[in-house]
Amino acid sequence: MDHVPRGPAPETAAPDTVPDVAPQLRALRRRRGLTLEAAAQRAGLSPAHLSRLETGNRQPSLPMLLALARIYGTTVAELLGETPPERDPVIRADRSEPVEADGWIYRQAGGAGRAMQCLRVHVPYATRADIVRVHPGEEWLYVLEGQVRLALGETVHLLDPGDGAHFDSLTPHRIGAAGRAGAEVLFVHTLLQSPAAELCLGGGAPHPR
Repeated sequence: MDHVPRGPAPETAAPDTVPDVAPQLRALRRRRGLTLEAAAQRAGLSPAHLSRLETGNRQPSLPMLLALARIYGTTVAELLGETPPERDPVIRADRSEPVEADGWIYRQAGGAGRAMQCLRVHVPYATRADIVRVHPGEEWLYVLEGQVRLALGETVHLLDPGDGAHFDSLTPHRIGAAGRAGAEVLFVHTLLQSPAAELCLGGGAPHPR
């Protein structure tokens, strides 16, 4: 039986921009056989924070959704309850609804259930700039508008429109917009679903530096 620790009074319910994420988060965690405490530790969250995500009292940011998707061996699309009836190789612009979470705005730019996740992302200024991510796989991003600050290990790169980056996700990294107007990027990352990948996650999920 999961233990949900008592915490502060619930925060104001998030707007209905991510309608199915709360029940999906709980169902997928239980399907993976993880307790609330174990899943929270892997995601770099407190159990109380994850509990609020699962009850809909807190809205997850894009980095949280990506981290939880990796931990549960699924995709952001599944976390959002998107289950297309068939695998269409073409993703139409008018069918890609924007989703906003904690300042990040993103659209699915690829199909669900693939080995890679493709997103078009609006990266806000300084949001979670103090969060360093480390996890198995690869990431690729391409700047469409604005300027992106990409920290890889101890090196910080400023990327302008037309610049791209492709790196091993085991390299500690963080991504943020360099300007207050934010930045638009195309973002692709591999999704590892094997038991070995799950073991590799360990402390490799987001954690404060």
